[in-house]
Amino acid sequence: MAFTPTALVFMMIIATVRATHQECSIVHHLLKKETECKLKMKSTEVNLPRNQTEGCVMEWDGVSCWPAASEGQVVSVRCPLPGLKSENAPVFITRTCTDQGWSKMSLSYYEACFYEGFDKEEDMREKTEYFDTLKLIYSVGYGLSMAALLAAVLVFCCLRKLLCTRNYIHLHLFVTFILRSLAVFIKDAVLFADKNMDHCTVSTVRCKVAVTFFHFCVLANFWWLLVEGLYLQTLLLFTFTHSTKPFWIFAIVGWGTPSVTIVMWALLKAQFDNEGCWDSLDTHLWWIIKIPILLSIFINFLIFINIIRIIVQKTKATPVNQTERRPFKRLVRSTLLLIPLFGVHYVVFALFPEHVGTGPRLYLELVLGSFQGFIVAGLYCFFNGEVQKEIQRAVTKFWPESKTNAINLPTQEETQEQGK
Repeated sequence: MAFTPTALVFMMIIATVRATHQECSIVHHLLKKETECKLKMKSTEVNLPRNQTEGCVMEWDGVSCWPAASEGQVVSVRCPLPGLKSENAPVFITRTCTDQGWSKMSLSYYEACFYEGFDKEEDMREKTEYFDTLKLIYSVGYGLSMAALLAAVLVFCCLRKLLCTRNYIHLHLFVTFILRSLAVFIKDAVLFADKNMDHCTVSTVRCKVAVTFFHFCVLANFWWLLVEGLYLQTLLLFTFTHSTKPFWIFAIVGWGTPSVTIVMWALLKAQFDNEGCWDSLDTHLWWIIKIPILLSIFINFLIFINIIRIIVQKTKATPVNQTERRPFKRLVRSTLLLIPLFGVHYVVFALFPEHVGTGPRLYLELVLGSFQGFIVAGLYCFFNGEVQKEIQRAVTKFWPESKTNAINLPTQEETQEQGK
């Protein structure tokens, strides 16, 4: 269904003021009003005498439905979207029925539905620049994250000695961050490349697949962050987790939960809410995705608090000897570095609706979240002492001439002797 230029401009203004893209509820509201108006127009045409030519007929201008009026009559309507203007001080839009038809509106929809004394063009330009800058920043962030994560995956796959349960979990977390970055670029390309496209009414398999894939990647990312938290707490509580069996449990949690959730959501979406590109957050079906995300966030937050408690308790206890102090210090240091990567910052806006605190939420979740993969790759891989030693051993193995410039690394026997 096509929109008139007036409706498109009006929705674009609302979209710029409220969020990063059009709110589908506004589009659906206007479609509903248009349908109601056209039904009234048909019924009016049936009851209208054939010889009656004076006055103005009922008209839909893309936003409001103007009733039929006689010549000289002035008709007034309020802002078509309630809530945008104070009910105590409503502003009316008037049109006069003339011998040449309807006159121009006394006020634009922007002036009637928003506050007075504000320059529309300046506001639109500032909002456009703001969101263009925001998109540029998070695009750079996701690009850097993807490049760093791909390099980290290559390092783990090439250095097979590094692949233990802990690093297998890191590897899967890297993959979820890569998929999340890829899903953001795909979604932007499919839904927002054409700024004139109304993705709320355009319903194609391509855009639905892009949105579904995006939601799956986000879910998988959150649940593998939870797996990292669960495994780290396991290391703090038990020092003998060398078996590979727990990894399969973590793999089922990390990939199984998002898969089941997204399949359930897609089936219900196709059955009961098969409108637009499935990117509306105003339906109850959105809670099928949001609840698992909230669950992973708050479990990780509890793990964060519990790890802090364990660290405080253990630092108060006096170690038996120096050999026990070293591994514990290493564990405490790595824990403090990795805790911020559990997605704890998402707790700030987790329980608030999507339209609350849009500006800070966008910067926190888009900008900070886009660089999260880059930070994870650095801390889990490139700044990890174990990985650096293995890379150095690999370099000296394949390029013997670099041994003279390499730092002499202790052998396993020498390390055991030093421990004794």
